[in-house]
Amino acid sequence: MDDALEKRFRELANRAWSQGSYVFTHFLDLAGLSAFHSLVPSLPPVPYTLFGGAEGCERQMLRFGSEEHCGYDMPFPICCLKIAPSNPKFAEKLTHRDYLGALMAQGIERELLGDIIVREDAAYLFCEEKIAPYLADNFTQARHTTLRCTWIESLPEGELFKTQRLGVQLSSERLDALIAHVYKMSRGDAQALFPAGKIYVNGRLCQSAGHTPKENDLISVRGYGRMRYKGVESLSKKGKCNTIVEIYV
Repeated sequence: MDDALEKRFRELANRAWSQGSYVFTHFLDLAGLSAFHSLVPSLPPVPYTLFGGAEGCERQMLRFGSEEHCGYDMPFPICCLKIAPSNPKFAEKLTHRDYLGALMAQGIERELLGDIIVREDAAYLFCEEKIAPYLADNFTQARHTTLRCTWIESLPEGELFKTQRLGVQLSSERLDALIAHVYKMSRGDAQALFPAGKIYVNGRLCQSAGHTPKENDLISVRGYGRMRYKGVESLSKKGKCNTIVEIYV
């Protein structure tokens, strides 16, 4: 674990515990989330919550404190911006990389930004509250497409995270076999992802290729995508596991 990150987690947890007040981090990536989970047993017993702005977000903010601990409630300082082309007729088909690259080009620190969800005619960006007004006024272009950035109060139902249901037959419930099947790679290539630090289960780094996923585990494969494991639906006549996964698309 990064020493500076560990020190920061300890400082924030101790402050929340001793002062009885809420403390927030910036947005954490999967590596940061995994580092935090490994540190939890050695931190003060202060309540904590992880949230990225909506159910299903990968990048999440950490909040130390709870209403019971602090005596009051405090929401996460997260906003959602809808980003749409000013003139859809002449807009390019922008990707996650296009949006993120344009944001980085403006000098925005990545830790201030959460997930960017790209949909058919718009993208949704979760960000820290303090940076939202600046982005709403100044994030006006990606590639050659002029953009309109709007601060939205409520999230669009069913529009953010979409999944595709897939049946996967496995000889046994091994995570390497599941990944190889879903992402159409060899078993050896799937196994190589584990020591490379590419596999996360529920925000925790997983380095065991033989790990058995549990029902509703969220599995992230860096560079390939995410899926939620729904478990074994039935057994085949030959005793193989007919499993179900929901792939994020």
